[in-house]
Amino acid sequence: MTSSDSLTGRVALVTGGTSGLGAETARTLADRGASVAVVGRDRDRGETAAADLATRTDGTAEFYRADLASQASVRRLAAEFRERHDRLDVLVNNAGTFRAERTVTADGVESTFAINHLAPYLLTHSLLDLLVASPSARVVTVSSGIHTRATLDFANLQGERGYDGMTAYARSKLANVLFTDELADRLAETAVTATAVNPGFVPGTGLARDASLRNRLLLGAFARLPLPFTKGLEEGAETLIRAAADPDLADVTGVYLSDGEVTASSEESQDEEARRRLWDVSAGLVGVSPDWAV
Repeated sequence: MTSSDSLTGRVALVTGGTSGLGAETARTLADRGASVAVVGRDRDRGETAAADLATRTDGTAEFYRADLASQASVRRLAAEFRERHDRLDVLVNNAGTFRAERTVTADGVESTFAINHLAPYLLTHSLLDLLVASPSARVVTVSSGIHTRATLDFANLQGERGYDGMTAYARSKLANVLFTDELADRLAETAVTATAVNPGFVPGTGLARDASLRNRLLLGAFARLPLPFTKGLEEGAETLIRAAADPDLADVTGVYLSDGEVTASSEESQDEEARRRLWDVSAGLVGVSPDWAV
């Protein structure tokens, strides 16, 4: 894409949009004229980000404070957005976490699974009618290449036994791909597309703020060194931007973008029975009907 691809008149919502890949994505969307709403936990950082976006776009810039670990907070976020908007053209489910130790949210769900998978699932559900109201909407969910290392064990989906932080993270990223494929199938008769993206290894995102000290130091070193397998924020965000705005992908749905290109996801992610079961289990965990997108 080039800077001539105008997004004037489009409305975008970016979770985790106050720092890292989300902030870079929000800035690029604003630079192309979109009205951009960013979601984050820190009010000062969020208001600063929104003020910067306002100087970049012909549209509007907004900040919504939300804790995506809380289902009630996700629902409030959706309700607040709905009060101000009658449609949504681009939803970027970018926010994520990596937890070295197993923690549980107020809803009783393991935190990595709750933030990385259930929050996008519930937020997309809560904003679905605004997406359908758009003449051409996109749901972009940030996964990772590490999803290829994961399998789903529905008897231990939340790591109740033998928790490992990397395994939990990889499982949540596999869930992102499965969610995207199932969403695409269920919305096939609408103008809403769904895409999962792998931005590559971007150590400067702040994702590992809850990781072990050793891993935080390691990622900090990766961020400073010119290593061939790492990416800066701008380069990493390019895949998100392509999924969110490239006109060549306007009618493409249910795909996995890695390094900007449509790529085959893992064999595990192709399991239709697993993705439907995950959809139903997720519906139960957030308290909605599993038929919500049919």
